[in-house]
Amino acid sequence: MKTQRMYICIDLKSFYASVECRERGLDPMTTNLVVADPERTEKTICLAVSPAMKALGVPGRCRVFEIPDGIEYIMATPRMQLYIDYSAAIYGIYLKYISKEDIHVYSIDEVFMDVTDYLSLYRTDAKDLSVRIMQDVFDTTGITATAGIGTNLYLAKVALDITAKHVSDHIGCLDEESYCRTLWDHRPMTDFWRIGRGTVNRLERAGIRTMGEVAHADEDLLYRMFGVDAELLIDHAWGRENTTIADIKAYKPKENAVSSGQVLPRDYCFDEARLVTKEMADALCLDLTGKGLATDSVTLHVGYSYRLEKKSAHGTGRLPSATSSARRIIACTDHLFEKIVDRNAPVRRISVTFNHVMDELYRQYDLFTSPEEAEKEQRLQKAVFEIKERFGKNAVLRGMDLQEGATAKERNEQIGGHRSGIQDKDEQRDAGKAVHAVRGAEGILRGAQKKREDYCAEKRIV
Repeated sequence: MKTQRMYICIDLKSFYASVECRERGLDPMTTNLVVADPERTEKTICLAVSPAMKALGVPGRCRVFEIPDGIEYIMATPRMQLYIDYSAAIYGIYLKYISKEDIHVYSIDEVFMDVTDYLSLYRTDAKDLSVRIMQDVFDTTGITATAGIGTNLYLAKVALDITAKHVSDHIGCLDEESYCRTLWDHRPMTDFWRIGRGTVNRLERAGIRTMGEVAHADEDLLYRMFGVDAELLIDHAWGRENTTIADIKAYKPKENAVSSGQVLPRDYCFDEARLVTKEMADALCLDLTGKGLATDSVTLHVGYSYRLEKKSAHGTGRLPSATSSARRIIACTDHLFEKIVDRNAPVRRISVTFNHVMDELYRQYDLFTSPEEAEKEQRLQKAVFEIKERFGKNAVLRGMDLQEGATAKERNEQIGGHRSGIQDKDEQRDAGKAVHAVRGAEGILRGAQKKREDYCAEKRIV
């Protein structure tokens, strides 16, 4: 007989806001606090609001101007590195109870655990184990956690997102039977995992308004509406999910890609957006170099100003062969930008993706590329990468990074597009060392090139 698996999904309650309250010696349950950058406009999104703010009806991802007048609150500047440090410490607590092979990190503040084989070891049940872990997290870090328990990953997630909110201990428990009995009539449907507003709208046009109605709907109709995605929707309507954490750990994608995206602080003209796109491509090239990877194509997605009802620009440019050369990749990206972007439309969003990322062992040279020059550029890029790793990303900058409208210098001090909160005194102190390191690297390259030229002259090699 197949063993029924048990999963726990743990979420750190209003994580960023709770960390900021903890750092200030305040109780997030009674303190009105929002995490948002005060230097941005009032349209900026709050990264988190404290549970006390939520109790007043303030949603978790509202914009600053949407906070009702009359509510006094603390605005905390984001400190992303601090949140990462807290998250790492809490992950260490999880490892005291569960092996890393049985933990799937879903986000900075949420994890799934397969606890099936641990319940007999600890001589307990999933709920008591959840309480023990959550209490350890609170005692160690002061952060309150909530949990969902389910017989599959989907039910654990739904138990966390829906059921846990309506019980005093903040621990929801679901199996397939209780899911169908208690949640088939639950609304809004957007509370369910993977059900977005667009899906709900399409279902409502077909007269389907609850998960129970999805479960009993005509499957042919659902497949016509959603294609193969209907299979997942139907399974979830019945509370079924076959994927396990072991499956997630074993998954290997057929192809790999790296990408970078940003929302610009204002509407950018064509030339300004073009500059930022080149900066983004350059940063991704260094990322490839640091990981020993190469790419053979670039995809660019450019969104125009919110004021315009204009379709985004999208296109892909191909390189003659796989490479990590910043010179070649930036040139390809720049050509693609010029080809697909409307010169007269202000730009607000840019995304750059390097496709078919592969090991640099597969890098090739075409007939128009000098192997010596390519190797020289590769060594220089590796030197720059190592300097940035040691002294900070702003230790070495291109001239374009200092032009008006450039964003690379500012983004180098951010994590995930938000302030890192790191004090840069050490980086500033070491800036002089970084400059000397760059010059030293350049000298080494020049010396190597000179030795090669002398050797060729001596051997009479053309």
